[in-house]
Amino acid sequence: MTSDLQLSPTPRSTVVRGKKRAVEDRQVLYDILDAGLVCHLAVEVDGAPFLIPTAYGRDGNRIFLHGSTGSRSIRSMLEGKQVCVAVTLVDGVVYSRSVFHHSMNYRSAIIHGTAKIAEDTQHALRTIVEHVTPGSWDYAREPSKKELAQTAALEIDLTEASVKVREGGPGEEPSDLEANLVWAGHMPLITSWGAPVPHETDKAIPPHVSARGR
Repeated sequence: MTSDLQLSPTPRSTVVRGKKRAVEDRQVLYDILDAGLVCHLAVEVDGAPFLIPTAYGRDGNRIFLHGSTGSRSIRSMLEGKQVCVAVTLVDGVVYSRSVFHHSMNYRSAIIHGTAKIAEDTQHALRTIVEHVTPGSWDYAREPSKKELAQTAALEIDLTEASVKVREGGPGEEPSDLEANLVWAGHMPLITSWGAPVPHETDKAIPPHVSARGR
């Protein structure tokens, strides 16, 4: 029996290339989604592929997305068309003794499925806001009725997903290792928040903002 925390690949979510980097632990999928801020959402619109970079939020085994009710891509998704969502975190670059083996260290997740209208729009939007800007939902003004009417909140189930992770140093050809003519290794990529920049206000920076940089 498959564990709730184990990915159960379908034919289209089975990793074919780079199988050794495939991860079957569903918790790793959740960790990647929780660490990311932007996903890329792919859907067919009027017979052509359409790709949207957008914010998202995870709640259990589903993610929430939002968009304009007038968006062509949103309308296409609500017609029941299949969608694909990708999140990639770059952790560093890899230098090999051969340019062929230069690479990146990364964590990536790809989700397949269909999107549907979220049952609770307020909860979906709160999840997205709290994922991207923690503490903001209870601090800032909530959406008005007019703003809610202009917003479509969607959810996508995370059951059909694949995860790949690469870490560590380069792969090398034996002849390059033996010759050892150039330096090889990897360089971690570290990101951090800068200091908050106020927008035309004399208000003190709230703790949920100032604490994030620390």
